[in-house]
Amino acid sequence: MARKQKIAVLGAGSWGTGLALVLIENGHDVVIWGNHAEVVEELNTKHTNQHYLPDMTLSPKMRATLVLEEALAGAEMVVIAIPTSAMRIVCSQLNDALKEPTLLVHVSKGIEPDTNLRMTQVIEEEIAPEKRSALVVLSGPSHAEEVVRHHPTTLCASCKDLVAAEIVQDAFLNNNLRIYTNEDVIGAEIGGALKNIIALGAGITDGLGYGDNAKAALMTRGMAEITRLGVTAGADPQTFYGLTGIGDLIVTCTSVHSRNWRAGNMLGKGESLERVLENMGMVVEGVRTAKAVHQWAKKLAIDMPITEAIYQVLFEKEDPQIAVDRLMGRDRKLEKEEY
Repeated sequence: MARKQKIAVLGAGSWGTGLALVLIENGHDVVIWGNHAEVVEELNTKHTNQHYLPDMTLSPKMRATLVLEEALAGAEMVVIAIPTSAMRIVCSQLNDALKEPTLLVHVSKGIEPDTNLRMTQVIEEEIAPEKRSALVVLSGPSHAEEVVRHHPTTLCASCKDLVAAEIVQDAFLNNNLRIYTNEDVIGAEIGGALKNIIALGAGITDGLGYGDNAKAALMTRGMAEITRLGVTAGADPQTFYGLTGIGDLIVTCTSVHSRNWRAGNMLGKGESLERVLENMGMVVEGVRTAKAVHQWAKKLAIDMPITEAIYQVLFEKEDPQIAVDRLMGRDRKLEKEEY
């Protein structure tokens, strides 16, 4: 049995709430920090989160606060479950609030535009080394809705310090949630971030009315692009065959729970990006990441035709059908690549 800990979860969205529930059910003392008063009040009084997890009852032990310092008081572990666009500002606040070295776990999937930094790199820039004992990435094929319903799920805790990864593994591990460990932080983050771009494409193909052939091709060649960029950035190619690679890609490209798939599906049916984001009411990480990876691939001179096509649909308002035709009309080439 893992030692029980005081744990702060930053972010009261679906994933932050879902992971907090896991930790509570594992016997840990958990406080969620959120920035929406109505969500925090609902978590405290009704033990539900209808906006992010509709029609689901949570634990009566669920506690939330609007005060960051209150959530952090005595915390041995901090789980960062916030949108990537808020990562810098929240980590800056976290740096000011932390009083001693603390184990940090981040579960956010994205690449920062303009800097092309992964989230661990952003966190390391904003939080002083003496404030963090270790930084672990927790990622893999998972939807909060299924975790809350106790459906079998697997994740991977990635950190160069495997002892820290094992502490996270023990904290979250139970009969419904199996946690593996991995040392390849770069691969875990790139796989988790870039699969959202491909999931937008999978939604677009479904919105256009294409079938399984198109989606299988998109996912397979999409993974080739992810691996191409990942290996150039220093990742182990084997990582992309695992949970944070092909596993996360499958679940995000094929599930109606996926925000990125749903957004792509609406784009494929002719909706504008502005209208799609307005209707979603939640963050669609693939949009921001598509912009960042478009910039990054250009900088590194890496061929990423699917990512480029999705970027054109999102930001240059290209017709999705034309983007598909352009992809299908590319010059012939060998499938096998050397990484």
